[in-house]
Amino acid sequence: MKASLASSASRLLEASPLRHAQFRLFYLGSIGTALGYTMHTTIASWVMATLTPSQLMVALVQTASTAPALLFGLIAGALADIVDRRRLILSTQCLLLASTAVLGAATLAGFVGPALLLALTFLVGVGLSLYLPAQAATVNDLVSREDLPRAVALAAVAFNVARAIGPALAGGIAAWLGSGSALVTSALFFILMIIAVYRMKKRERALPGVPETVLSGVLSGLRFARHSPAMRSLVARNVSFSLCAAAFWALLPVIARDQLQLGAGGFGLLSAGFGAGAIAGALAIPGQLQRRSLNVVVTAGTMLWIGAIALLAVIDIVAVAILAAFACGTAWVCVLAGLSAGTQSSAPAWVRARAVSVNLVANQASLALGSALWGTVASAAGTQAALVSSAITMLMLLAISRRARVAMGEEADVTPGAQLPELAIAVEPGPKDGPILIQLEYRVDVEHRDEFLRAIHAVEPVRRRNGAISWRVYRNLGEDGVFVERFILASWAEYVRLRARATMADRNLMHDVENLASVPVRISRLIGIDRESDAPRNGTRPG
Repeated sequence: MKASLASSASRLLEASPLRHAQFRLFYLGSIGTALGYTMHTTIASWVMATLTPSQLMVALVQTASTAPALLFGLIAGALADIVDRRRLILSTQCLLLASTAVLGAATLAGFVGPALLLALTFLVGVGLSLYLPAQAATVNDLVSREDLPRAVALAAVAFNVARAIGPALAGGIAAWLGSGSALVTSALFFILMIIAVYRMKKRERALPGVPETVLSGVLSGLRFARHSPAMRSLVARNVSFSLCAAAFWALLPVIARDQLQLGAGGFGLLSAGFGAGAIAGALAIPGQLQRRSLNVVVTAGTMLWIGAIALLAVIDIVAVAILAAFACGTAWVCVLAGLSAGTQSSAPAWVRARAVSVNLVANQASLALGSALWGTVASAAGTQAALVSSAITMLMLLAISRRARVAMGEEADVTPGAQLPELAIAVEPGPKDGPILIQLEYRVDVEHRDEFLRAIHAVEPVRRRNGAISWRVYRNLGEDGVFVERFILASWAEYVRLRARATMADRNLMHDVENLASVPVRISRLIGIDRESDAPRNGTRPG
């Protein structure tokens, strides 16, 4: 019997991303961080409730914890792509550990006040917002692309288990040893990730030799999201789901108290039902993604959420309400973990953490806006009307966004293209010199012109998401069959990055265009000059 169980466990491990030793250790660290954070937020709210009778101050604890995700989410993504992720994760864990430990020590010593509690909780939120994009993007470095959906699902399991266990564990320790001891204990969980990152191999810089600033990194990430059809679809589905799904989180306490006539224990049962459903969804999604497309999985999860919320709105039977919460948890993970897997599989390495951060910020902003929206509707028309309205709105948004199909990225979408030849220029400009104008001249025979025009316009989003700030194709009026593609970049460094950022799919698209030309493409590289002279900007003027 024992041998059989051991054999089954061994087979499960072989089929799991946990067979990779580095990912296994990193995963344990992720669980530790999730537990430490959920324990902290639980005890911090309780400590504030013991310090002041103000409901506003208690609510501000949650605000202090989540606001940094909106304030620093995009910056966190840029940092995770620009700097060494190991160091960034290590720094965030040290910040989380120190902030939580200081709050625990101050609570034990009796020195804690509302202002100090909010300040330290805000620092914890900053640490978590800087950590999440780096943590999500690091998963790609530790597992194969085939294992990515399962690895993302395991991360969802870790977070939802932590969300279920963390508050209970924190409450138990607080009841036994006090709130200060519970906070100190939660700080110790961050050590697991510190150990994990110390043992990770250093990651090669995505674009060696071409460093970006944080500001340019943020702008590059937003530009990529704007001009990537895959990212636009992923963000659109994320926003349409999260905006309406916020009704559940905003109104769950009211559902338990008023609609189901339950106390704190009943609220806990609904939360536990959601958590159990989330775990079930995380366990199911890897198999679903192997058998079905991402679009089908996300759409099915959205429909499940709509049905569950509609059921929750019209019934007052506790057992059925728990079942509906379970379905909501399953749908929540199927949609958001699926979209996360799609994001990580679609974004190239140079922008992966920024793509993750764009989706995280979209999710958090939608939840914040949706909570206010459905709370207002509930105040005016009642809880049941707000829940039904959110379900109907989600169904309408799903119908509107049906063309925004989401899919897992292909290998060619993220694999760097072949090494380009060195540029044949006499004197290379400095990184900040610019702007840079790139001009490509194509001569196309009559029979290929329609196909060429379709192909060349498909190149525009590639140029723009990789760095071009403007793009246009022109037809030569004086010479039939001659077309000119022109695009501008802000600096020479941006041009170097654009060349390095092109993936295999990008290169194939450009080769298709070049193959339609009757003669080799002629390329010109021009640099902006000052009005007073013919010297390049930031360059040396002739003597």
